[in-house]
Amino acid sequence: MATVYLNGAFLPLEEARIPVLDRGFIFGDGVYEVIPVYDRQPFRLRHHLDRLQHSLDGIRLANPLAPAEWETLIGRIVAEAEWLDQGVYLQVTRGPAPRDHAFPKTVRPTVFVMATALKTPSAELVSGGVAAITAADNRWLNCDLKTTSLLANVLLRQLAVDAGCAETLLIRDGFLSEGATSNIFMVKDGVVLAPPKSNLMLPGITYDVVLELAAAEGLPHAVRPIAEAELRAADEVWLTSSTKEITAVVTLDGQAVGSGRPGPVFKRMHAAYQAFKHRIMRGQDG
Repeated sequence: MATVYLNGAFLPLEEARIPVLDRGFIFGDGVYEVIPVYDRQPFRLRHHLDRLQHSLDGIRLANPLAPAEWETLIGRIVAEAEWLDQGVYLQVTRGPAPRDHAFPKTVRPTVFVMATALKTPSAELVSGGVAAITAADNRWLNCDLKTTSLLANVLLRQLAVDAGCAETLLIRDGFLSEGATSNIFMVKDGVVLAPPKSNLMLPGITYDVVLELAAAEGLPHAVRPIAEAELRAADEVWLTSSTKEITAVVTLDGQAVGSGRPGPVFKRMHAAYQAFKHRIMRGQDG
């Protein structure tokens, strides 16, 4: 049985329980992070903890643990898990309280951490790419906060599942924002393009890494608004996230992206990303 952490206790997942009046359950009043772990080495842990703090600040909830305490806690979960490559999920809610929209006067945050096996893109997906669709971005205006209130993302992601696709790319007011569960890059004439960070997209950790690698590889790149028409005329489109890493989109709304196969810039970036991962495994980065 997998060991998880819940409010100060390490216990089997099957024994973890929360009160039904926990505000995370009743209102989705909480935030979360997913941290990839390669060969028991957390990927950019400090960056993930910084993003957690940003999300907590955004919902006006005090962080229940100091950074060093988070690192110790996550380190124990990683060490005791059975897998070398893991996805560490952590969640903080405002805790149990009588059901009322207003914040409770006394807050007892619920802290939950667990690890699962990390599933990264298969060799088949890397070589063949995936299909995606587009939809109107009808989410709220604080998408930069990684909150547990994910119903809009769930519904948008399900559109892709219903269409037999891997992801839904979101368009707001004629411009690309992100995917339902990922950040989005495109390539045109050899230039890597990404939408700028704003309240309309989650500031992805992998998004940052891709831009750093583009600079290190000497790839022309720019961060600027991307119009829907540009997206549809792209030579390459990529999904990026902690679990998707970098994945090529080869069809969009049933139309081929570029040649309909993962492109040359993707292949170069994928190789650079894998080399970066191996440095993390050796404890040289992250």
